[in-house]
Amino acid sequence: MKFLILSVSIIALLLSGCSSKPSSSRYSIKYDHGPAAKVDVSHVKDAVPKVEPKSRGGNKSNYKVLGKRYSVMSSSNGYKERGGASWYGNKFHGHLTSNGETYDMYKMTAAHKSLPIPTYVKVTNLKNGRQVIVRVNDRGPFHKGRIIDLSYAAASKLGMLRSGTAAVEVEAINPVTWNASKVISAPQVSRVSVAQGRALASGSYLQVGAYSAQISARKVANQLNRDFSVAAHVNSVNRTSGQLYRVLLGPVKNHENVDIMIEKLDQRGFVGAHLVDLP
Repeated sequence: MKFLILSVSIIALLLSGCSSKPSSSRYSIKYDHGPAAKVDVSHVKDAVPKVEPKSRGGNKSNYKVLGKRYSVMSSSNGYKERGGASWYGNKFHGHLTSNGETYDMYKMTAAHKSLPIPTYVKVTNLKNGRQVIVRVNDRGPFHKGRIIDLSYAAASKLGMLRSGTAAVEVEAINPVTWNASKVISAPQVSRVSVAQGRALASGSYLQVGAYSAQISARKVANQLNRDFSVAAHVNSVNRTSGQLYRVLLGPVKNHENVDIMIEKLDQRGFVGAHLVDLP
């Protein structure tokens, strides 16, 4: 019986989320606030997006809070939303987040109701244009109109501590393409050629991504060539907005393997892969 009670208590802690939930005996502070004195967090760097597996805690497909049921997204691919942001601080500092990590209000983290944990997001304060990158590791906020709950450090950098809330845009980051787009180095010899238009053989291909920078597409294709037996190609196409470089795997002749390949890509951070047919 003691083991059962302890197990239930641990589960409750992992699902507890952040500041939007009712206070409980585990909190020594009744009303949330920042540190006793203003803390300079200008030296705190943004979270660095990296490929991580989904955490064991906090990713239940659906959960219920304050009588309302929420569903967790299977993927963060393409997520972008505007709404209200709030922040949480000292009351929750040192307590468990929804995925079992310890909340540190001086780190660049956040809580979200439905994004997979962890997810890296770019948050833009629509009033002053300031931006931060944070790692979602908690659930919340459960107030109407609010889409994200930020750490004290992130809120400070966005200039929203005094107001408590702000209108923001939240955009999910694909760690693989984010890192590739940030590479600034001398051009390297690539073993992936760029096929123009319909130069590739006809058939079905798995499109992994599309990039405006050729160096980013080449880097991704080279990585895929190391991880997959199916060849990776960079396919250059013209769009009204400019040149686009698609990374394709294939041709795929056995469609039964497509789901396995997509799952493997998703685990490596390449979300949203889909089949395309080249004539």
